[in-house]
Order: sequence, then C-alpha cells, then structure tokens
Amino acid sequence: MIAAPELQTDFHYPQDTDTRFSSDTDFDDPDGRSAVQGKGKVKKGKKAPGEKGKGAGKGAGRLNGHHQENGMENVMLFEVVKLGKSAMQSVVDDWIESYKHDRDTALLDLINFFIQCSGCKGVVSGEMFRHMQNSEIIRKMTEEFDEDSGDYPLTMAGPQWKKFKSSFCEFIGVLVRQCQYSIIYDEYMMDTVISLLTGLSDSQVRAFRHTSTLAAMKLMTALVNVALNLSINMDNTQRQYEAERNKMIGKRANDRLELLLQKRKELQENQDEIENMMNAIFKGVFVHRYRDAIAEIRAICIEEIGVWMKMYSDAFLNDSYLKYVGWTLHDKVRLYQPICYNNWHFNWGFIVTDSLNTKNNNWMNILSGLIVCHSLFQDRIVSMTLDKEYDVAVQAIKLLTLVLHSSDEVLTAEDCESVYHLVYSAHRPVAVAAGEFLFKKLFSHRDIEDDSMPKRRGRQSLNANLIKTTVFFFLESELHEHAAYLVDSMWDCASELLKDWECMISLLLDEPLPGEEALTDRQETALIEIMLCTIRQAAECHPPVGRGTGKRVLTAKEKKTQLDDRTRMTELFAVALPPLLAKYSVDAEKVTNLLQLPQFFDLEIYTTGRLEKHLESLLRQIREIVEKHTDTDVLEACSKTYHALCSEEFTIFNRVDIARSQLLDELVDKFNRLLEDFLQEGEDPDEDDAYQVLSTLKRITAFHNAHDLSKWDLFTSNYKLLNTGIENGDMPEQIVIHALQCTHYVILWHLAKVSEGSCKKEDMVTLRKQMRAFCLMCQRYLASVNTAVKEQAFTILCDLLMIFSHQIISGGREILEPLVYTPEASLQSELLSFILDHVFIDQDEDNNSTGLDDEAGKIEALHKRRNLLAAYCKLIIYNVVEMNTGADIFKQYMRYYNDYGDIIKETMSKTRQIDKIQCAKTLILSLQQLFNEMLSDLGPGFDRSSSAFCGIKELARRFSLTFGLDQLKTREAIAMLHKDGIEFAFKEPNPQGEGYPPLNLAFLDILSEFSSKLMRQDKRTVHMYLERFMTFQMALQREDCWLPLISYRNSLQAGGDDDTMSVVSGISSRGSTIRNKKPKPESSSSSEVWLNRDQSMQTPVMMPSPHLTSTVMRDTKRLRPEDSYMGVYTMPPEQQQPQPPPQHHAPPQTRRGSGLMEDDEEPIVEDVMMSSEGRIEDLNEGMDFDTMDIDLPASKNRRERSELKPDFFDPASIMDESVRTTHFLGYDAFQR
Repeated sequence: MIAAPELQTDFHYPQDTDTRFSSDTDFDDPDGRSAVQGKGKVKKGKKAPGEKGKGAGKGAGRLNGHHQENGMENVMLFEVVKLGKSAMQSVVDDWIESYKHDRDTALLDLINFFIQCSGCKGVVSGEMFRHMQNSEIIRKMTEEFDEDSGDYPLTMAGPQWKKFKSSFCEFIGVLVRQCQYSIIYDEYMMDTVISLLTGLSDSQVRAFRHTSTLAAMKLMTALVNVALNLSINMDNTQRQYEAERNKMIGKRANDRLELLLQKRKELQENQDEIENMMNAIFKGVFVHRYRDAIAEIRAICIEEIGVWMKMYSDAFLNDSYLKYVGWTLHDKVRLYQPICYNNWHFNWGFIVTDSLNTKNNNWMNILSGLIVCHSLFQDRIVSMTLDKEYDVAVQAIKLLTLVLHSSDEVLTAEDCESVYHLVYSAHRPVAVAAGEFLFKKLFSHRDIEDDSMPKRRGRQSLNANLIKTTVFFFLESELHEHAAYLVDSMWDCASELLKDWECMISLLLDEPLPGEEALTDRQETALIEIMLCTIRQAAECHPPVGRGTGKRVLTAKEKKTQLDDRTRMTELFAVALPPLLAKYSVDAEKVTNLLQLPQFFDLEIYTTGRLEKHLESLLRQIREIVEKHTDTDVLEACSKTYHALCSEEFTIFNRVDIARSQLLDELVDKFNRLLEDFLQEGEDPDEDDAYQVLSTLKRITAFHNAHDLSKWDLFTSNYKLLNTGIENGDMPEQIVIHALQCTHYVILWHLAKVSEGSCKKEDMVTLRKQMRAFCLMCQRYLASVNTAVKEQAFTILCDLLMIFSHQIISGGREILEPLVYTPEASLQSELLSFILDHVFIDQDEDNNSTGLDDEAGKIEALHKRRNLLAAYCKLIIYNVVEMNTGADIFKQYMRYYNDYGDIIKETMSKTRQIDKIQCAKTLILSLQQLFNEMLSDLGPGFDRSSSAFCGIKELARRFSLTFGLDQLKTREAIAMLHKDGIEFAFKEPNPQGEGYPPLNLAFLDILSEFSSKLMRQDKRTVHMYLERFMTFQMALQREDCWLPLISYRNSLQAGGDDDTMSVVSGISSRGSTIRNKKPKPESSSSSEVWLNRDQSMQTPVMMPSPHLTSTVMRDTKRLRPEDSYMGVYTMPPEQQQPQPPPQHHAPPQTRRGSGLMEDDEEPIVEDVMMSSEGRIEDLNEGMDFDTMDIDLPASKNRRERSELKPDFFDPASIMDESVRTTHFLGYDAFQR
C-alpha cells in the first residue's frame, strides 16, 4: 500500500487570504505566499482587479521588472520539456522553489508554458495576468496565434517532437506528485491552472483545445492518484484508531487517539479539496471534450477515464462514469473504438478478478452497476462483433467473453448465437476470439477432477461429454465442410480437449456405459471428421486454407510440441486405426477420413515401437476396402495412403511395396481378362461385365494417379478400349471417361520418366507416338454425343497441348524437342467450337444442370464451365493456339460479364503482354465479327440506335479502357487497330453505286471509341490513311447515312482531337484552370472558327498521303521519364512542317498552326482528369449511350449548354444553332 507522510497539525494560516477559486474569476491572485507551506480553509470570494497582488510584496513588483527574464524562463521550461533530456523531477523541483520564492512569477511561467506548448507565439505578460480576465487573455492569445500552419507541437513530425507528448504528460504528473502535500492545497496554483485549462479547452482553436484537454486529463489522472493515496491513508488511520480504541482503558493512549482523529480530519479535508478539483476538471473539460469534433481529443478523454477506472475503481467504476464509455461505442472513428473496449475489458476483468478475491466484498455492488450499464449498450457491443474492422470485432468478442465469465445471465441466447457462427470466420483473430467465447460458454461448467481419485480415461473421462458437446455444436451449425475451421478456432484455448484422441477412439470403438446414450451414425461421422482435423492441426501446426498468409516459422517449443504430438498420435492410431477401418469399412465417408490419418504419422515408430503386426493389419484393411468400394474418393484415399507408407526412407518400405505390388498385379490381370471378354466381337456387352470392367478400371485409375504403373503397359489396353468405343459408339459413358483419364496418366508418367534424362531413344519415340495417337483419339471424342465424355476429352486435350507445347524445352530440356506438339488448324477449330457450344450458353440451356433447380447445382455447373473456359484461355495466353481465335472469346465479354468477365479480361491482359499488335488485331476482329452478325440479322439498313449496335459500341468502349492511359506503350497497337478498322469499313462497297455509303461504314462509329487512345501525330496519320479510301463525293456528303464517317473524321482531325480529349469541357466546369490556356485573340471568335472549320471540311481531300506506318516506323525521339507527357505534343522534325495542300484548298485556320501547339503543350486532359481506369469507366457508364439522337440542336443533343462559359476546345460550345450537328458526333461518341 502507498502511504503518504503524516501531515503537520500545527500549521498557521495568514488571516488575510480570503480569496478562493471561483468560476467568475479566471486568474485570481490571493495574498499570502507564505501559505504555500501549508493548506488552510479560506473564505470564498473575489478581489477587485486592482487588488490582485496586494500584499504580495516584492514578488509582485518583479513581474514588470523582469519580464524579459521571465520570457527566457518560459522558453527554457518549454525547451527542456521539448527536448526531454533532463530529469523531469529536477525541472519540477526548480519550478517549485521559484514558486515558493515568488508564486506569481512562477505561475506566470507555468501559464506561458501551456500557451507555448499549444504552438502559440504570444506571451502572457504580468500586466495581462493582473488585470485581464481568463477569457480576455485567451482571446488575446488567439489573435497572436500563427495561422500559417495547422501544425502544433502535439501534431508536429520530426525527431525533436517525437517525445514531446510523453515529456509534456510526464511534466504534469511529476508536478502534481511533487506538490501533493502542500502547494496543491493553497487554493491558488491549482485553481488558476484548472481555470486556464478549462478556458483553453473551450477555444475554437484546435491547438489550444487539443493541448489543454490533454493537460487537463493528465492533471486529472495525477489528482486521482493523489486521491487514491489519501483514501489509503484514511483507511490506515481509521484502522489504527479502531485498534487503539479497542485496547483496554489502562493501555489506551488518549493522546494518540486525538492525534489520529486530527490526522483523519485533515486527510478528509484534503480529500474533499481533491474531489472538488477533480469535479471541476471533469465537468469543465471532460464532459464537453469527450464528444469533441476531433477524434484525437475524444480519444484522449476516453483513454484517461479508463485509467481512472483502473486506478481508483471504488470511485469511478460505476454507471455514472461507465455511461460515457458506453456512449462512445457508437463512434464510427476506428481510432478510439479499441480504447473503449480496453476500458470495458478492464472493468469486467476487474470483476472477474475480485470475484475470486474473498477479501473484497465490494465487487458485487460494482458488478450490479456494471450489469445495469452494460445492458444499455449490450446490443451495440453484440452488433460490433460483425464490424468491418477486424480488430474492433475481436475486441467486442473478447469483451463479451469477459461478461460471460462474470455472469451467465447477462447475455441472452440470441446474443451468444450471434457470436457462435464467427468461429467459421476467414479472419483468424476473429475466429480465435469466437472460439474462446464458445469454449467459455459450452465448457464453463466442466467438473474438476479430484486428484485423489484415479484418473479416468476413454469415454469415462471428463472430456467425453465435452467432446460430445463439440460434435453436437458442429452438427447444429450445419457447416459440415468446415470442421477444420472450427478446430482451428478452438485450438488456442481448448487444445488439451481437442488432442484427447484416446477419448475420441473410445467413443468410437467402446460400447456405451449403462445409461449412456450411444452416438448416432451422423454423430460418429462428425466425430471422425473433427478427429482428422485435430490430427492435421497438430501435425502441420498451421491454420487451414484461407486463414493464414503462409507457413510461419515455428519456435523451438512449438517444434517440440509438434514432435511429441506426432509421436503420441502415431502410437495411438497405429493400434486403433485397423479396428476403426474394420468397423466402418462399408461407410465410404468415414473410411475416406480415416484413411487420411497415416499421412500424418511418424512412420519410424512402426519399427521402433515394434508395431509391425498393426502395420500388417492396416494393409489388410486397406486391401479389403479397395476390393469393396468403387467410390472415387475412397479409392484415391487408399492410393494416397499407400503412397505415404511407401517411402523409401523408412524400413517399412519393402513390406508395404510388396503388398501394393500384389494388389496392383491382381487388379491389372483382372482388368485385362475382363476387357478381353468385354470386347469380343459379335457379342453385346453385358451390364455385369460392363460394371466389372468399370469398377476395376476405376481402381487402376485411382492408383495410377499417385503410383507409376508403367511396367504393366496399360496404354495398349486402354487405347483398344477407346478405339472400340469410337467404332461401335455404344461404350458406356463412365468407362470411356475413366479410360481417357487412365491413358492420360500413362502419358504423364512416361513423360516423367523420359524427363529424367536416363531413357533410351526408343522410349522417346514410343512416347511421341502414344501422345499423338491419344490426342487424335481425344479429338475424335470431341464429336461424341455424350456431354460428359466431350468435357473429359476437351480437358485432357488442353492439358496435353499445354504440357507438350514449345515450353516443354524451356529450362535446359532441349532433349525433349521431338515431343513438341503443335495443334493443327482443324483441332484448334474443334476446341473453339466446343467452347462456344458448351460454355457460352444460358443456364437453362445447360444439359448438365437439367433438373438441378437448387442453387448449389447451378453453381457447380457454372464452376465446371469456368474451368473449361480457363483451360482454353491458357492455350491462347501461352501461344499454343492462334491468338486470333481469341476473338470469339473476347466478343462475349459484355454478354457473359458476370460469369466469365474476370477470365476474359485477364486473358486480354496476358495476350497484350505477349504481343500488343496482335492483341489489338484480335480485339478489332471480335468487333468485326459482331458487326457482321448484326448485319446478317438486321440487314444493311439497320438502325444505329438499336440495342445490338449500341451493345457493340459499349463493348468497344470497354476494350478501349483496357489499353490504359499510357499512350506510348500502346501506340503501335492502337494505330494497327484503326488501320484494320478502316479497311473493314470500306471493304464492302454498296451494290447501289458509289453515291451510297459502303455496307460496313457504320463500323467507323464503333471505331471512334478508340480515337482517344491515339497520340496527336498518329491521329493525323490515321486521318490521312482514312482519306485514301474516301472519294471526293464522300467528303461532301452530309446525309444521316454518312454520319459515322463524319464523326470518325472529327475525332481524328488535328483541331478535333483537342476537343475529343477535352473531358473538362463536357464534364467539369468551364472555368477550370487545369489547362492554364493562353488568352485567345479577339479575331478567333466562335462563329469565325466554326466557319473556317466548316470550309475546311468541304474542300476536296483526295491528296497523296503517307502510309499508316509512317509514324510507327519513323525514328522519333523517345521520351525520358522526366519529360512526363510533355513529349507527347512535341512534333518530330519530319512532322513539324507537313507538306501543305494545294493553295486553293488551304483556307485560314485560326485554330491550327504553331499557336495551337503552344497553347496545347500540357498533359492530355484525359490523363489529368482520369487517374484510373475505374474513374473513366464510372464516368462513361454514367453517360447516355444512345448515339442516334442526332436531329436535335447541338445545345440539346447531350445536355443544355447555354449556361456554360465558352470553351474554345469544346466544339459544342462554339456551334451555331443553324449549323448541322453532325460535325460533333465524333466527339459526342467519345465523351460517351
């Protein structure tokens, strides 16, 4: 216990100090500095301002005479605290000595210290201190505050401010601690400081409010510590008094009794003084600042009230203070939700601790208050277990666990159930916290085993009922595929229970005790699954998939525990596993889980523990299970068990290898014999024979997955079986599927042996022949009428083409070059046809999902189709098939976006990384295919506002977004895309004559979606390439059927590209300063500009133009990183002086020439405004995609523009109502 020194009882107080702290007085200066030596009760009152300092003598006069010195002292005190290098106690002692000598000067130093700690440059002078009220001083300091920067010491960064907060808080704590026996009771220093901090905490200046709130809260914490010490001294004094009074009269010391009474009275007076100070701080600062607008200030208040509750629980641990913590649980700022939970954790943790402490009889009263307060905020706490911030959810669950530990009646069943399901959360800390809650709730009433009684084992142990409870909970949760997550959640708190494998074995094998209810079949299945998960967790020591970032490094203690657990589980289950397999040999689900146990054994124990007979029994049981079952999961589990036991590093290898070889010999002999009978000519296959062939083939296929069966030459028999199925067409579906899979394994094992490099040349030739023959066989089965067979053949074909592609020789394996297999065009065509027929279908058209009305069946069917598409897309990505075959895949991007959008988008991204130009050609090919399909359905005279055409335009826009914002990287690809698109648009002439537009001309409207991705010089080149396909009459046409050509030309013209790229003019305000344009000359009026542009459009355009590759092949200056986008607009020397057209075709262009280039030398607005593809996509998707409302005036075609300021880079703002709106269609399409 902390005991304060006894206080003197013969203090003499001056009679003229009648001033006391008042809410009406900010800085009172009571008389009598000698009162610092003790505490006295004085009358409340207030002196007039002119009477401040009266009687102070010399100290008061020094305020004015030593103002500069006073300022230096302020700086020194602030600097010392800022540096934090000196011992804080010595700094405080120096200040106390100064206070004893001249308390006004010292107090002024302290006031200025708080002002400077707030970042204010002003200084409170002695004159201000004597004659100005508190509010007036704060207003004066606010005026002198530096508003140039929002930083102040508590928020400043840098090494000199790193420890400022801790030093500042330490100074306040040490100050109160050193003054706790005398100065704080002089009714001057503390009253003045509290009044100052209260006023500053109510300031609108954040720096004042933040700093003063922190100081006030730390001052309150220090006072709480003083109050606690006084309370302890009062209790000690009372006990001493009671002990002395209970003595016999002859031995009782009356003088000591009087001294103890006087001491207790003084302590009580001091306690009252401290409580008054704490009430002033709490009501003046805390009550207002705990709900401050600034989260950091709120956090300070809530954090400190938690400290008070921990420090002085008898006074603060009640609903009067807990309500503030509860209210702040609704705060959405993540900063101090954990602080609130820490406070609640302590409160309930205090109750849990004191409930076990029989000496503390007050805990029941505190508990009742906590329960009342908790009930008010219980719903909020329970709801925050699902908070999106995982650490907040963890704290909420831990708090509920403490509540549960304190009282079972606080939480309702609904509250508990809302936490139970979190044991299956993917976030491990949340799951572990929920697992601890579950363990406390379900297993808190477990009996304590008597040490004097012999320890019970098996189903008679105390853990038997707890294990049953775990099984019941697992079954009731109805998440039977997530046992591993349940085990992992409870592993940290209930590992002893979960590793009681002896009890689990007893529950499964032993007969139930009299009166005990036996486990049902469903419960036994769940128990075996949980038992397997506990063994895996103990052996691998890492959480299940989805709950960890990877295997962490185990500590030495964890490694020792892991080894001990593996040894113990092997010793137990080496003996118990054969009886378990024998008991449940006919149950496929139970056997599948039990057969996985040997994978986690320490197999050396079979030899060191002399358990060979149990190994023989295990091998017999596995053999019997293989003979009994045809289920694929069971057979694969048997295969994996043999593979785990057949490890050459262990001495049991020979024994297991012999058993495995005997089993496989019998299976292969049986298969060959059955197959020979099954394939006899002239006989129809019997169902029993087909079943025997299928079951044997299933067993062989399952074992061939993990074991090399090359010596049995299974390729010949399986190929013969498959060939017969092709010829006759009546082979059962499952036989064909497993024969294909088995042959696939034969090829892979043969390749693995050849890859080792020790094979003969004949083996390489044999493998090449077998592989090509098998690929041809799979190709033939793609035409099968059975969907499951076709899917199996397609999957295997994709795998083989990937494995035997040109990449097989990478990594120094050139020896395998003869095995490289390139699919022929016919095979590629069949693979693509399969994808189009079986993947890009509606859900209702899927034959495999017929009758599967449940959601799970539909999801499974979709998952299968996604795997098929992914298998084919891998062939495109790795250049196994031609990239242009991806056009049929890419064109489905919009229609099947929800089902396959991620796969198609990733395929486009990977193909672009391989070959940008070829990828661009593939994208434009997909659009051309869709356009041709639309023409065939709607005819040449289709409406461009139709949903089909708008869908193609939207797909083109999506394709355009995938090219990103870096135009340099995609320059050649975009140019090639436009070249192919232009050629396609003019490819089919109109049969009605040259006066009519080509049949594919509307494709230019689609192609204009990519114009924004062209660089400026490339736009001019593409425009000239476009003019090569145009006739003189085309340039003069203005009918609606020619609108695609007009809009596309506008998007490519030199003046038009600025408008095209100007997203600002169409979307942001017209007064934007992003471009920082130079002022336009008055001669360039809007009407004049439009006139000149209109004239230029109507001039003949049939002039010689360079090829499209001119800008691609030209040796242009490469951009440096520091040039940013400026180089995009820097024309190479060859293009700075383009060949001028004939003079009569060159009207004056007010927006052309060097002046335009000078004005435009800045980043493209698209790049500036759109920082990511997502923003562009959101912008475009918010637009109207109906591009055919072209008969409206320009001001109404998109939106009303009359109120917008003129923007010379926005064609719509300079168009006259009388002018046709077709000129703007290209830009309108771009903006959409």
